[in-house]
Amino acid sequence: MSIMARMNWDDLLTARREKGKAVDEGGAARPFYDRNYDRILFSASFRRLANKTQVHPLYQNDNLHHRLIHSVEVGSVAQTLGYDVGLKLAEAGEIPSGQVARMAGITRAAALAHDIGNPPFGHSGEEAIGEWFAAKSARAAILWDALTPAQQAEFLAFEGNAQGFRILTRNEIYHPDLYENGEGMGLSGSVLAAFTKYPARAEVSRRAIDALGPDQVYCGLKKYGLFESSWAYFQQIAETVGLLRQSADWGNYYCRHPLVFLVEAADDICYNIMDLEDAHTAGDLPFDRVRHLLVQVAGEGNDVARLEGRPARLVSALRAKAIGRAVQACVEAFVTHYDAIMEGRFSGDLIGQSAYAGAFAEMREVARREVFTVQRKTELEIYGRNLIHEILNQLGDCLTALARCGYDPQRFEERERYSARLLRTVSFDLLGVRDAYTALQAMTDFVSGMTDRYAVHFVKMTKGGL
Repeated sequence: MSIMARMNWDDLLTARREKGKAVDEGGAARPFYDRNYDRILFSASFRRLANKTQVHPLYQNDNLHHRLIHSVEVGSVAQTLGYDVGLKLAEAGEIPSGQVARMAGITRAAALAHDIGNPPFGHSGEEAIGEWFAAKSARAAILWDALTPAQQAEFLAFEGNAQGFRILTRNEIYHPDLYENGEGMGLSGSVLAAFTKYPARAEVSRRAIDALGPDQVYCGLKKYGLFESSWAYFQQIAETVGLLRQSADWGNYYCRHPLVFLVEAADDICYNIMDLEDAHTAGDLPFDRVRHLLVQVAGEGNDVARLEGRPARLVSALRAKAIGRAVQACVEAFVTHYDAIMEGRFSGDLIGQSAYAGAFAEMREVARREVFTVQRKTELEIYGRNLIHEILNQLGDCLTALARCGYDPQRFEERERYSARLLRTVSFDLLGVRDAYTALQAMTDFVSGMTDRYAVHFVKMTKGGL
């Protein structure tokens, strides 16, 4: 009987980025995973999340979530998940007790970064970028036609997860003399692998879904999490941390790092529960509906009677209890499916396998039908979509002009003065742009890095609205 391949925690929790290289664990007061957390926290890309949509675009109510606050909350919940799972594994003899804090710290750092690649206007921003390439690629035909089909697939279904990996390993603190092979923030292999929810390229994910269907494909292939330009570096990370490599008719990919499931659970818990509180604050869901949904996880308890007549405070109390109970349910689900997770066979999500799966399914359905369809939100998403398309129109024209100059910056400055001036004015970075693929990646780097407010400003400037 064959023995099933299995990942091991010594490799999965490593501080290394490359096999065989010396590793800097950091001191007891500031271990490597805390330094990784700080590098993410203090980065410009993370800072910009403060002006990016979570659910409600360009909203004036300061009590509603934006991406930065959401990311900090997900990091906090993920740390608790990592710590509690670590304690369970230490009790079972799966890891030494000294690795519990390490597991919690790695999970927290990866979770803090989980939305760092998201464009302005939330998931509708991702869709807008893909729509532009599908509908208007002829506008940048000189660039588009130079791409391979695999490269085109990345832009037709632009993915913030892949952009996030690119930011962490290249765009932040990038200098070609130092980081041509990808290091960026210099994060550990364990944090980068725990961040990578979809360890596959776009073409591989698309082929797998075409072959098996979206409901049957492995969870790590439901989307793509790596650009072709990031694949070689990710393979190095994957081999360093001991991810299980898979080969299939649709291409090569890796099984998820086990801590990805904890990062995903933290995100699921936070956005489902906090979206309800935001919807109540914004007046999109009535108190009785929000209370009903939260009580299914939080239970009634003494808070319900004590805070009757104070809706906002009661929602806050129920939210806190619901998060705590959902965390414990996900810890139990991880332990229940532990062997399958370590062998790369688990293809679900922890919330979906928990005692509260039904309650969270109802939360998602209510949000889909009654929150995401609110008139104000829909209008602003349409507005944001058209802003992104206009920005891409402008940048696409500029980069087409650059291509006509053979990607020579000096010729570009001399022959295409308006395009060169526009890119210079908005600090569009041409570092590393040498062909059509790197040009379009620089364009999506720029657009996805925008805040909601800056997108509005850019279009006002280029359309004469200042």
